[in-house]
Amino acid sequence: MSTTPRVTFFHAPQSRSGGTRALFEELGVDYDLHALNLKAGEQRQPAYLAINPMGKVPAIRHGDALITEQPAVFMYLADLYPAAKLAPPIGDPLRGPYLRWLVYYGSCFEPAVIDKSMQREPATPSTCPYGDYDTMLKTLTDQLEKGPYLLGDTFSAADVLWGTALNWTTMFKLVPELPVIRAYIDRVLARPAMQRAAAKDAELVAVQTT
Repeated sequence: MSTTPRVTFFHAPQSRSGGTRALFEELGVDYDLHALNLKAGEQRQPAYLAINPMGKVPAIRHGDALITEQPAVFMYLADLYPAAKLAPPIGDPLRGPYLRWLVYYGSCFEPAVIDKSMQREPATPSTCPYGDYDTMLKTLTDQLEKGPYLLGDTFSAADVLWGTALNWTTMFKLVPELPVIRAYIDRVLARPAMQRAAAKDAELVAVQTT
């Protein structure tokens, strides 16, 4: 019997943590689900703020380790379960690009998308984390053009993150549904693990709204 503690996953459907649920399905591992009802405001209650003072999901707890911030959660989980081969190991030439695209999501993509959604001008290029929206997006689409995945032929946890994120952001017209983006989303979401995660979240939504 394994002595490794199971991961507790703090999750809410129809939120950023949907990508983490999909990652768990891709990893094929068991975990303890702690579901939050965002509409009921459970993420702002003291019990969860003790887990993540930001009141956001996803968060995971593994033994004494508490991990928040979506890219960090992805890095931790993919490295924790190396048998799934969703993270190139240290020494692999793809390790650097893999980390690059996970961090790029949080450091450039999300800030640019939020500015766009709020219809506000970005900071000056010398202080803006992403420079400008068009350059940020072109950097991404140039990589997707090399396909089929961010690391070429190698599917990784980075694709789980980006596939789910681009699906939401194109749906809300925050990112243009360019052919290369649409093809990438469809490719990622067609994976059986992604479809299982979506079905489980649909069931959770139904429970939380009854």
